[in-house]
Amino acid sequence: MKQKNIYFALLLACLVLSGFLGACNKVSPTGVLIAGTGVEDRVKMSNLYFQQHKGDGQYGWTDEDYSFLIGADSHLTTDTGRLAEMFRIGIEHDDMFMVHLGDIADTKAEYYVTLDKLIDTYKDKYIQMYYDTIYDGYTNRYYRKGGDPSNAQTKADIIFPFFPVVGNHDITHNGWALWSDLFHSSFYSFDVEDITANKTDHFIFLDSANGTLGEEQVKLIEEGVLDGPDDDDEYRYTFVFTHTNIFRPSSWQFASTYAREETYYLLEKFTEWKVTAVFMGHVHAWDERMFGDAYYITLDSMSENNSPDPGDYLVRITVHSNSDEGIDIEKVHLSYTKKN
Repeated sequence: MKQKNIYFALLLACLVLSGFLGACNKVSPTGVLIAGTGVEDRVKMSNLYFQQHKGDGQYGWTDEDYSFLIGADSHLTTDTGRLAEMFRIGIEHDDMFMVHLGDIADTKAEYYVTLDKLIDTYKDKYIQMYYDTIYDGYTNRYYRKGGDPSNAQTKADIIFPFFPVVGNHDITHNGWALWSDLFHSSFYSFDVEDITANKTDHFIFLDSANGTLGEEQVKLIEEGVLDGPDDDDEYRYTFVFTHTNIFRPSSWQFASTYAREETYYLLEKFTEWKVTAVFMGHVHAWDERMFGDAYYITLDSMSENNSPDPGDYLVRITVHSNSDEGIDIEKVHLSYTKKN
């Protein structure tokens, strides 16, 4: 097992929810437009939580190559098979963390209860895989295998390394109340430090669930809220995760719903941030392209309803400690099929 300690600042944003409402295979126009909360309020709430918890631990660190796994648009209802498979793959492969690009569950309270239970189940499996247990006479406490038992934590203190962005279906029918109760923040960032290479990688999560950044989010971005603790440090790699796609995979899919000025703003900001790759979902269609110096990937839906056949619906990024080797991007297969 690779030795990695994970101390993410917005980490308590632990789980995820989203969902395309309707039986449609692709984007529902009404789902893009109807929401129970606006982006301005969401970003203000998210930034408050982000600022309050940044001191909880800013960095993940590693002394070797590491990887992270990405999925999108799982639209969970009562069948948890695809998302469970993603968790299993990520844990067994020793991915440092997993990311979801929005629309994780359809917005019914019962689906969120199902999602919460699923994450708790896989948090237990994660702990079993990577932690040893001690009993202090009152409760089980856990410490990283090969680590110091004096650093043992309760289950509640351990972060299940699963980080979401919010999608348009996550906020329909007042879904934000459910989503934020589990994940807290739709606008955040964290760093991973490679102590062997003496380099740091930066991870940025943006709220695009309404198809717009909104004034508050742009203001905070311009204030440097997501830039990291030291603006003088140049990151080795910067990765951005958001829900709404920027580019149009084909003529019959939606183009970006951002206002044109916002699209230009984002593309310029990604250049300024020296972004390595941007990952998006929303349109349930694969797309990949270079624009400027950044690589843009739109993931297909991993939902068994939208994508009933097994397929390569996940993406894994491997970051090599030796910077000459760069990063590897590979598709990851999901084999689960819907139960009859």
